[in-house]
Amino acid sequence: MSTRRNTLGALVKLSRDLGAPQNDYAILAEGNTSAQVSDGSFLLKASGLSLSSVDAGSFVEMRTAAVLELLDAPSLSDEQLTLALSACRVGDGARPSTEAPLHALALTLGRASFVGHTHPTAVNSILCSKNAAVLSEGVLFPDQVVVCGRHPLFIPYVDPGVPLAFELRVRLRKHLDAHGTPPRVIYLENHGLIALGRTPNEVLHVTAMATKTARIMLGALAAGGPNYLGKHDAIRIETRPDERYRQHLLSSEGGAEGDDDHRHPRA
Repeated sequence: MSTRRNTLGALVKLSRDLGAPQNDYAILAEGNTSAQVSDGSFLLKASGLSLSSVDAGSFVEMRTAAVLELLDAPSLSDEQLTLALSACRVGDGARPSTEAPLHALALTLGRASFVGHTHPTAVNSILCSKNAAVLSEGVLFPDQVVVCGRHPLFIPYVDPGVPLAFELRVRLRKHLDAHGTPPRVIYLENHGLIALGRTPNEVLHVTAMATKTARIMLGALAAGGPNYLGKHDAIRIETRPDERYRQHLLSSEGGAEGDDDHRHPRA
């Protein structure tokens, strides 16, 4: 119970930070967050609530395996999906977000402990353009590598809910086969950003750095196009001992009690 309470408290704070108006990551009822409670369940923001004003009662506990089984079920109507997701709850609770399968995947196949899905204006300015894929075609500067990694994942537009989660599963598997580790950033065309982290702070830092990257990319596009770091230079930044140490400090600062056990190591 103590672990669940600590995780819930950390998730409430993460959600409020992501929803803070000054960050411009999400407004109104945009975005959702989640955190793994155990191997069998996770906490998810309820549908229709603002990230900026959530409290402990704003989250519903979901059975991970039951949610993932929806990806292999026959096609569901919107009404059937709502009922199916409610049946995946641990006990009673509020209506779960339709993005529950996406979060279940990020917390299992994506090896995250905390997940933040937001719609930053700067990021969506690119994702809603004809240049959406440029955010995933290379890295621009060292701190982007340190915080967000060398290999973000880009997903062309898919209807939110089960169709998006199904596509995410396919592309996450391909990403793991290609790179050996999951992405820290997932860009959803015409939609938004997903940040995966071991701790709440890692999710916050990934979201902030991905947003800064988008702002820099907007300037680079206006100035003639992006000049990505060379592969050798990016690998050098990623593997330098001092940068790996800084990455560890950034991800572990302010994490939930007990979540710095490196259960999901990242390269």
